Amino acid sequence: MLDARRAAPIISAGAAPSGVPATDTRRRNMRDLRISITDRCNFRCIYCMPKTVFGRDYPFLPRDELLSFEEITRVARIFVAQGVSKIRLTGGEPLLRRNIERLIEMLASIPGLELTLTTNASLLAKKARSLRDAGLQRVTVSLDALDDLTFRKMNDVDFPVAQVLEGIAAAEAAGLAPLKINMVVKRGTNEHAILPMARHFRASPSGAGHIVRFIEYMDVGSSNAWKLDEVMPSADVVKLIDREMPLEAIDPNYPGEVAERWRYLDGGGEIGVISSVTQAFCASCTRIRLSTDGSLYTCLFAERGHDLRGLLRAGQSDAEIGAALGALWSQRADNYSEQRSAATSALKKIEMSYIGG
Repeated sequence: MLDARRAAPIISAGAAPSGVPATDTRRRNMRDLRISITDRCNFRCIYCMPKTVFGRDYPFLPRDELLSFEEITRVARIFVAQGVSKIRLTGGEPLLRRNIERLIEMLASIPGLELTLTTNASLLAKKARSLRDAGLQRVTVSLDALDDLTFRKMNDVDFPVAQVLEGIAAAEAAGLAPLKINMVVKRGTNEHAILPMARHFRASPSGAGHIVRFIEYMDVGSSNAWKLDEVMPSADVVKLIDREMPLEAIDPNYPGEVAERWRYLDGGGEIGVISSVTQAFCASCTRIRLSTDGSLYTCLFAERGHDLRGLLRAGQSDAEIGAALGALWSQRADNYSEQRSAATSALKKIEMSYIGG
């Protein structure tokens, strides 16, 4: 796994482009940047960081290999100049990164940028207000069940669901809204939790409800022993909820939104489904990912990244780095989910905990 982290160099393209955002070989724009700010997590979710791989002796990245806050902010400004309008901080668990509020302050100073964060919410109750005060706009919480037995089984560190719910309440009180709740559905493990999740979060005390997004269990990385028969198709999730709480499809919020949106006919809010396995959305994917140690990935299912940190620390100018990013994106042809097969699923891919989900 250490060998898999090694990134290929990004070839500098010389002068900066004219300012027109780059498109890739499938005419997809670069809109969303996901930045992993730590490869560490305090959960060991069975579909992401199973204990069999990420045990006590797992060699996480040393501090000097991590991008500094100044480097991350510089990269963010360069990406915004290339057309990125949204940044999501991820991990691992991003709230484990010391002084994260300072990083958020630095990123929030970039004009016209939507700044969000995904978290398991284990530390959110303590940090929600300071994150909002620093300039964070929204949070997405990963939560795979409401019943304590199932949730503890999924996170595999015996963490109680009550503390996650406290974090969600704190985020709502701090104004980090609208909140999104991500539930990875793994058949045979937590599909019984779908309806309780839908019921609970559409009945938020605020009356607005939170948006639960049901995510198909994916073959990200190489450590989670993914099997196709453990995937519950999103169409089945929608049918299940619709039978009790009638739904209708609604339009996406913006081009490239990965979640298919459904709203309750009685006005009780909406849900989303993310269907990378059964309904590939590669054709509209606008995401690029930056790992904790400065490697770029143009697909969640990538086998290898591109060394951006090398350019940052070699004295390249912002214009030169921007041109290199534009050139890299213009060559992008990723469409893993459209190609998924037994052969592609067996490839040694980068772990989600390293590049963010």
